[in-house]
Amino acid sequence: MRLFVAVDLSEGARRRIAGLQQRIAAAPGGPPMSLKWVTAEHAHLTLVFLGRVDDTLVPSVVDAFGRDVDRPPFDMVLDGLGVFPPRGAPRVLWAGVAAGAPELGDLQRLMAERVIALGIELEDRPFHPHLTLGRWRRSRPPDRDRALAAVPSGAIARVGVTCATLYESRLSSSGPTYVAHARATLARS
Repeated sequence: MRLFVAVDLSEGARRRIAGLQQRIAAAPGGPPMSLKWVTAEHAHLTLVFLGRVDDTLVPSVVDAFGRDVDRPPFDMVLDGLGVFPPRGAPRVLWAGVAAGAPELGDLQRLMAERVIALGIELEDRPFHPHLTLGRWRRSRPPDRDRALAAVPSGAIARVGVTCATLYESRLSSSGPTYVAHARATLARS
């Protein structure tokens, strides 16, 4: 089973993301049509990507992520655009996180510790909180500047973070389907 842990977006934030994607796509000189958008209904901020997990471990993973987190809920603000990688032809267009970034980093660390405690290995790279907006199928280095100049930078949406959700990702030719298996609610004890 392919699993990941994410922060969900409110419906209002999803609408703002969809509006932003439409403005970028419609901007004169904007990114080429090879930019494939993440649908607003699938938009989420990934905290931990577990990848393929053996089915025998799934009940333990679900149990680990069904426990509350001893942290208070907080707000995050999606703000500004960026691209990965930082040089050369871009592959991913993303929205950054301004307010709430330290709290997201703490939540990510706690969720990763739950995975590691189960003996599941994670990628060894720093966590950079961001929300993927789209991926280029084909791109050239100038596409970076065109995408980033398409809309002014600034606050995109505010999201109340009250939990982290463990999702299964089912891939198909019609796109991914995400199935929630557990939620870790932020609740200061």
